[in-house]
Amino acid sequence: MKRENLIKKNYIQKEYIDRTLLKKFSNNFKKIEKKTILEIEDSKKTLNILSKKYKFNFKIKDLNKFKKYKSIAIIGMGGSILGTESIYNFLDYKIRKKMFFFNNLDSKTISFFKKKEKIKNVLFIIVSKSGNTIETLSNFLTLEIINKNAKNIIIITEKKLSPLYQIAKKYNLFYVAHKKTVGGRYSILTEVGIIPAYLMGLNIVRLRKKISNCLNRKNKIFLKDSVVKLASLIKRKKLKSLVFLNYSPELEKFLFWCQQLIAESLGKKNNGFLPVVSPAPKDHHSMLQLYLDGPKDKLFYIFSDENKSKKKFYVKKVLDNKNYYDHKSLDEIKKAQKNSLIQAFKNKRIPYREFTIKEFSEEVLGELFSIFILETIIIGNLLKLNPYDQPAVEQVKIYTKKLLNK
Repeated sequence: MKRENLIKKNYIQKEYIDRTLLKKFSNNFKKIEKKTILEIEDSKKTLNILSKKYKFNFKIKDLNKFKKYKSIAIIGMGGSILGTESIYNFLDYKIRKKMFFFNNLDSKTISFFKKKEKIKNVLFIIVSKSGNTIETLSNFLTLEIINKNAKNIIIITEKKLSPLYQIAKKYNLFYVAHKKTVGGRYSILTEVGIIPAYLMGLNIVRLRKKISNCLNRKNKIFLKDSVVKLASLIKRKKLKSLVFLNYSPELEKFLFWCQQLIAESLGKKNNGFLPVVSPAPKDHHSMLQLYLDGPKDKLFYIFSDENKSKKKFYVKKVLDNKNYYDHKSLDEIKKAQKNSLIQAFKNKRIPYREFTIKEFSEEVLGELFSIFILETIIIGNLLKLNPYDQPAVEQVKIYTKKLLNK
């Protein structure tokens, strides 16, 4: 699956681009590209996740004892769980396991789960890079599943003194070390996403098979064009929001993963887009007026797939007169709505990028993850932002601890 099959069009008009910035970023790209390639092969760097030589902190044979579980519950927050949700959402037609995701503080959800499910029959995977994530620990403790030598718990966290690591050791639970060099939002292609994917019954070799496609010769040209333009748009600050218009339900969770990746990595020093996930065509009837006739301060990413449902409906069965949507399928109508919106964007000179998914497979999803990871990191480097930290978030965590200590 070539990259151009994933990203169909970049339609960003000249009036949105600052030529001086474009030239500056274009000149800097080669230097950053070389740095990026070197970091991919450096095991001490985050980008090593995209290397074919990446070494996991687990062995497949040690996971096989967990394959018997038909129900799996993932407990985590942000990047520790969003990527796994993306995998499940994108490939659920292949998965025969019952999946639960605890990704927020919701006592009703936990109460309902405990009433309906037999805890001993569920495999729990608890993920937190720091081992201190308060929501993850709170959900883990509220579920009351911690027992000495429990055989249905996997803990993924850094090997350091933290509550989650201490629990793993004290109760002799199955433990996998989280890479210190990889932040949560970049961890999907590491132990964090690969272990759940394997236990869902997916092909993890295929999931990582095409993650380096972005750096192929032809795709490098496209990558440069994309990141240089996007960095220019962010720096110019004329566009404030990035709207993910999603015509493919299988991509919903992936787009929430993108939302976090872009917001946390580039939302710094008064820079960044506000990423918004907008389901379509549903939002044609709520947000489209604003999108087309409101402030011209938005960049749109349009996501769709080429699924073709055979089931058609017939207006003539219920009405005597023929209608323009007679003998059509839901996918045909959705495609017509998407293409009509694109035509409206062109007429109004609204900038957009179009992504078309032609196949729902492990290879395609892995490539999608890598495209957005690479673009985001290179854009951060072009803008001289640190794409790996989130200092403002850390400040809120400090405030929270102070309030809870009162």
